[in-house]
Amino acid sequence: MSNPPGETAPPVRPLWWWKRRRSAFLDVGLAALAGLECGFGAYRFVGDRLGMGLPMAVLALVVGVLAGASLVVRRRWPAVPVLMALLFLPGLSGVILLMVSLYTLAATWEWPSRRRRVVALSGLAFVESVGMVLTALLAPGRPVPSPEVGGPPMWGLVMLAVLVGVALTVPPVVTGLYVGAKRRLVESLKDRAHGLETELDLLAEQAQERARRARLEERTRIAREMHDVVAHRVSLMVVHAGALERIVAKDPQKAAQSAKLVAEVGRQALDELREILGVLRMAEEPGAGGEQPDGLSGLPGLVDQSKAAGMAVTFTVSGARRAFSAEAERTAFRVVQEGLTNAHKHAGGALVAVLLAYVPNGVRVAVVNGCPVAAVERVGLPSGGNGLVGMRERVVALGGTFRAGPECDGGFRVEAVLPSRLALQSERLG
Repeated sequence: MSNPPGETAPPVRPLWWWKRRRSAFLDVGLAALAGLECGFGAYRFVGDRLGMGLPMAVLALVVGVLAGASLVVRRRWPAVPVLMALLFLPGLSGVILLMVSLYTLAATWEWPSRRRRVVALSGLAFVESVGMVLTALLAPGRPVPSPEVGGPPMWGLVMLAVLVGVALTVPPVVTGLYVGAKRRLVESLKDRAHGLETELDLLAEQAQERARRARLEERTRIAREMHDVVAHRVSLMVVHAGALERIVAKDPQKAAQSAKLVAEVGRQALDELREILGVLRMAEEPGAGGEQPDGLSGLPGLVDQSKAAGMAVTFTVSGARRAFSAEAERTAFRVVQEGLTNAHKHAGGALVAVLLAYVPNGVRVAVVNGCPVAAVERVGLPSGGNGLVGMRERVVALGGTFRAGPECDGGFRVEAVLPSRLALQSERLG
């Protein structure tokens, strides 16, 4: 009965030292054949030559059958049937037992670690085979061959005995060595295939882990970019909306100006969000020209927006101006943007200074605000606490340094230094 689809056959239980049942049947059949040969050979040898009577001949028959039956254990103890065959060769029997046992010995004993045993037993079997043939040819009662009477010479008989010995020992040993080497090769290939399969599984798991990390990093980068855009623009919109709420009844003209600023900031936020969602990358296409609106050249406009929102902010530039890579300029812009956003949230009414310095080791940007004014009403802006963390990750990824912390006078400083290796050596700004 076949197994249902999708179900595997149960594993076959091994029988003693046989891995497969057909191997057991083969060994039993060979043992029966060799037992018959050894038994009748021993019976004939005892009965014809020794003449000890029928009981001893029957005993020799039983012993021969048991000797041939040693092939049953040839896979477990391969030397046992070889020794039994060597015991029965002088009686002109045990040829099948000898050849099968030598084949098994050469095939199952690991080569070359146990080659001495294989060579020793094979050599002994060869010598005994040659002696058996010579003994049979030169047995008492047989005429001694002589060339004068037309018989074969002595050297011819020796050559014949050697050929018989070679035929009985060399083919099974060589065949066994070949089969054993082939089996070991197959086992080695299976082990290597299993190792490769395990390695491929490990590589697949590593690839999945790398893909998972890449997705996580990409989500983190997009979230950071979204935070940089939304936090600053929305902060300005909330500040303008709060001011609009307070002055709409007192100064309609100023309220209209604030409403216009809110609309302008909202459009800018939408443009930047559209760019992020459409491209999802930090830099422009390679070879794109022009200055980045969110690079170092965009810092004056960023400061003006904060001024328009009512912040007292100054902007200072020092050093010889240089152009940096698009990613470096964008990072510097985001640092200043995050610093101004924090000042809007936590330092209402305080003086804020934005610093841009081109120094020998790179470019330094800083946003420093003074101590918040207690009399100024703070605008309730939410804070997730991720802005400064994202800035630090960006700056460190470019090889720069980042610092954010309170000042001695109660203010707060956000500062980043990007290395000079990010500067574009082919471009100089006057």
